[in-house]
Amino acid sequence: MLSRAMLSRAMLSRRSFYLGGTMIAGGAIAMNWLGTPSHASSGAAFEILRTDEEWRRLLTREQYQVLRKHGTERAGSSPLDREKRTGVFACAGCALPLYDSATKFDSGTGWPSFWQAMDQAVGTSTDSSFFMKRTEVHCRRCGGHLGHIFDDGPKPTGKRHCINGVALSFVPGDATPKSS
Repeated sequence: MLSRAMLSRAMLSRRSFYLGGTMIAGGAIAMNWLGTPSHASSGAAFEILRTDEEWRRLLTREQYQVLRKHGTERAGSSPLDREKRTGVFACAGCALPLYDSATKFDSGTGWPSFWQAMDQAVGTSTDSSFFMKRTEVHCRRCGGHLGHIFDDGPKPTGKRHCINGVALSFVPGDATPKSS
């Protein structure tokens, strides 16, 4: 029969094991939630380069969190998800035209979705956060994080560019956004 001291040590050892594992898993998740640096903050060469402080001054808190820290806005929170007018969706960070309204569709996800970006407007990289591999899409001019591309979109491309509305500005009609 095990003594009280032996049982206590065994329980403590098991508790330490589970606590340690929980802390490691929690740390990994927290790193993904906080955003690990990728192309936009790794010194990659983009046409528009600004310091972190300059981006903070130019963008709203929500825009900064999404565009510069790879955050995600709450589903259904952007009025641009319901935008139906003809026009151009541009980068909120640098005003580069990114998506034509003719390629927008209602994906039912709560984020503005497009089946194709404008020519030479976006770049992609592999995002392996949250224990999965996804295709991240970013503005090719300033490197701002826009969202992700999935393979469940409509024809003709079969792609769904799931974009954070806060990362976009909308210019109605045939107007083209002015570059900053």
